[in-house]
Amino acid sequence: MTKKKHESVFTLDSYTSTTTLATNDQIKIPIGSSIEKIYSPYDNRKLEHPNTYVGAFVHLVKSSLGSGILSMPRAFHSAGLLVGLFGTILVGLLCTHTVNLLVSASQRMCILTKTPSLGYAGTAEAVFKNGPKIFQRWSTFAKNFADIALALTYNVGCSVYIVFISESVVKLVSFYYEPAADPAWSQYFKLMMLLPLILLCQVRELKHLVPFSFIANITMVVAFGITLYYMCVQIKDVKVEDRELVTGFNGLPVFFSTVIFSMEGIGTIMPVENSMVTPNFIGCSGVLNMGMTVIVTLFSAMGFFGYYAYGAETKDTITQNLPSEEIMAQVVQAAISISVFFTFMLQYYVPTEITWRKIRPKIPEKHHNIAEIITRTLLVCFIVSIAAAAGRNLGPLIDMAGAIFLATLGFLIPAVLDIVINWGNWGKFNYILVKDLLLCIFSLLGTAAGTHSAIKGFMNS
Repeated sequence: MTKKKHESVFTLDSYTSTTTLATNDQIKIPIGSSIEKIYSPYDNRKLEHPNTYVGAFVHLVKSSLGSGILSMPRAFHSAGLLVGLFGTILVGLLCTHTVNLLVSASQRMCILTKTPSLGYAGTAEAVFKNGPKIFQRWSTFAKNFADIALALTYNVGCSVYIVFISESVVKLVSFYYEPAADPAWSQYFKLMMLLPLILLCQVRELKHLVPFSFIANITMVVAFGITLYYMCVQIKDVKVEDRELVTGFNGLPVFFSTVIFSMEGIGTIMPVENSMVTPNFIGCSGVLNMGMTVIVTLFSAMGFFGYYAYGAETKDTITQNLPSEEIMAQVVQAAISISVFFTFMLQYYVPTEITWRKIRPKIPEKHHNIAEIITRTLLVCFIVSIAAAAGRNLGPLIDMAGAIFLATLGFLIPAVLDIVINWGNWGKFNYILVKDLLLCIFSLLGTAAGTHSAIKGFMNS
């Protein structure tokens, strides 16, 4: 640091910092101040394997292209072809916008607090801590709320995976062994998965899950390919007048919940953004916009053509519509079961990491190993218990996960953070405040309607 003669301005020739400011006592720098270099989070990220633009794009698309896309025809069945198509595009645009809000808030907080990167919960805490005084005391609550929402979302999402697998196995096995079609067998298959999942979920490092991810990707591609083949074969004998274009208001809660569950990958957004060392995640041609364009296109196509092919017979997941007696369809059931089973460990990593981070400081270090084993075992049992309680009700469970948890993470929290971070500076006619309040209302209404629909589905089963 050098000082010029007869001047009161210091020039920073070289400066880096990894300090996180825990309070709101940072120095305010007025516009026009003679600071040559503003803190850049990207320049201060020390990553062993940083993600390129292409790498981040692939991770973003992959995080959303899971088993949820196979439920998109169900969403179109609930809303109709026309409403489903435009509704999926609308929800996709809203998801993209709210993720933009979250990432922008995270980047602003990183610059303000001179922190290389912040996760979802860390961003929520920083926004409240560095916001107006009336919000600062809520910073810890904001962090804990985001953590709990993430953990519950992924726990319920993992339980959806268990139900999905059990239903696929039932369809496969029941063709060769008819008694397996009995509802009790679905519970037996869930119980059979418990021990293997407990053992595999003891893997603690993400890098050790790479082989499982590879297997999941290969089998998912096989399942998608064969499913598309069956859809194309079925479509050639269908006329557009045989399908509903609009089904009415009653189907919208199921549509909203299913699309949100299938499309929303909010829990993986910040890890992907934090893995980049160049500011290319948001922006017109950024990773987010390009990735969401691909995701919305694929989901719209799967939903549209899936419902167009099977109409009123469309099941909770399109693979259930495939003919059980054909070998290729049986390959789909086996492949999708294997794919979702090995994807389970990746999804399970999120709630486990959050839960263990919360309880670890309360346990003596010498007991950490056994305590983490017990924690991981209990969480798997908890997830399988949710799946067992849901029975064979895959659709209502998806509605519950989408309406309550993902709507909160994907819409409500980003909108609230945007209100706080722009407090008192909401633009002309307070358009930022109005827009964010509309997002909050949309989220709450969707949650209420989707939850009611899910409860009704459970009661009618």
